[in-house]
Amino acid sequence: MGTRVSLVLIAILAGGAPAAAAPKCVPSRPPVKGCAWEKFSDARVGLEAWVQRCDFGFRKIVFLAVGRSLAIRYSDGGGAPDPLVDVFDLLPDETPDDGVKRLTFVPDPAYQKELDAKADPNEVGDPPCGDWGNAPDGIQYFEVHPASKSRKFLFVRVGQDEPLFDEQNFRLLPAR
Repeated sequence: MGTRVSLVLIAILAGGAPAAAAPKCVPSRPPVKGCAWEKFSDARVGLEAWVQRCDFGFRKIVFLAVGRSLAIRYSDGGGAPDPLVDVFDLLPDETPDDGVKRLTFVPDPAYQKELDAKADPNEVGDPPCGDWGNAPDGIQYFEVHPASKSRKFLFVRVGQDEPLFDEQNFRLLPAR
């Protein structure tokens, strides 16, 4: 598969932006009916965030740490938790932009032409270049917090709907 490195979308939160400033004490929006906001904080993941624990009767939703990711688990999902926010360390002397470029892949023009020729307009295909490349549906992006002075960056999977986590209030935690 031919690929070229490219920036898909980077949210850079610098001085003055809410996520780079001192963390807010409250989430940025009300919880969904059947849910309640709670603080997720895990030093191994390196992230603090507001998440919604939900009880819809037929489905319960919880957030947990899986490796270096904030993940979501659905009681009726039957499988492994789904990662939503991955935390990556920058390599020595690597800038946040270079860290994102290291993990972002998009099809080159020839491969994109091949994908377009095979595409079924009635189906949503798989991401052509893996988990951190372009996605055919939903919103996902890399996020850096230069003002935090941490040597980390995030990959955030928002999806198609308003997420059950507060994407406005991530806080990177110091290394353990």
